[in-house]
Amino acid sequence: MGTIVVTGARGTLGRPVAELLRGNGHQVRPAGRHPAEEGEPAVDLRTGQGLDQVLQGADTVVHCASSRSRADIPAARHLIAAARAAGVGHLVHISIVGCDRVPLGYYRTKHVVEQALLASDLGVSVVRTTQFHDLVRLLCRRSAQLPVMALPDIDVQPVAVAEVAARLAKLATGPPQGRVADMGGPLVQPLTELARQYLDSVGSQRRTTPVRLPGAVFAAYRRGQHLAPDRKVGSQTFAEFCALGTDGYRGRY
Repeated sequence: MGTIVVTGARGTLGRPVAELLRGNGHQVRPAGRHPAEEGEPAVDLRTGQGLDQVLQGADTVVHCASSRSRADIPAARHLIAAARAAGVGHLVHISIVGCDRVPLGYYRTKHVVEQALLASDLGVSVVRTTQFHDLVRLLCRRSAQLPVMALPDIDVQPVAVAEVAARLAKLATGPPQGRVADMGGPLVQPLTELARQYLDSVGSQRRTTPVRLPGAVFAAYRRGQHLAPDRKVGSQTFAEFCALGTDGYRGRY
């Protein structure tokens, strides 16, 4: 079995990706700023520090790390250069459905990173997914701190992290495929309906109300530019996810 480097290996997505790969017999090296074990190199994608060491002898990289800022762009450049120098044969990247259509800064950054990877001389696989269940629940929890949950009047198509992790792990063990088919959750539902499901799971009777927010970003959301209705390949619904009661959204490096 080959060596696979996972960036963001202790985050919401990177952790299950690393666990799946290890369970299938692969040697996994986490790439992060805060090593969990003695001997692990500290890797800072923002500066490129430690990348040469962690990529030495690696066959594949699964890039799950994200800073939710434009720091992702230089991080991608450093990763591409280091992967090229190390002779990495395959780089798998997670992106967002609609990153080329929704004029949100984070989405635009994701699209720039996508384009840089696809234009490189590396073998890459890029998969876009809809929002994670974890993120939608976090938004609901924060909104529930107010007397009335005022939520954007948009639809959402959340998908299970575990299912996305399985997709990335499968891609990582195959040949580079370029941009692959998008991956969406099983249902497209109003955000207020998802909030009601969250409230039911925690036994709250708090009211929800849809709010029509102005601007180009929310206009794109209302048009469904962040959805993949023809790619409902996930199986776990948001209500089923909430019923599990697990917690912990970690999206950063």
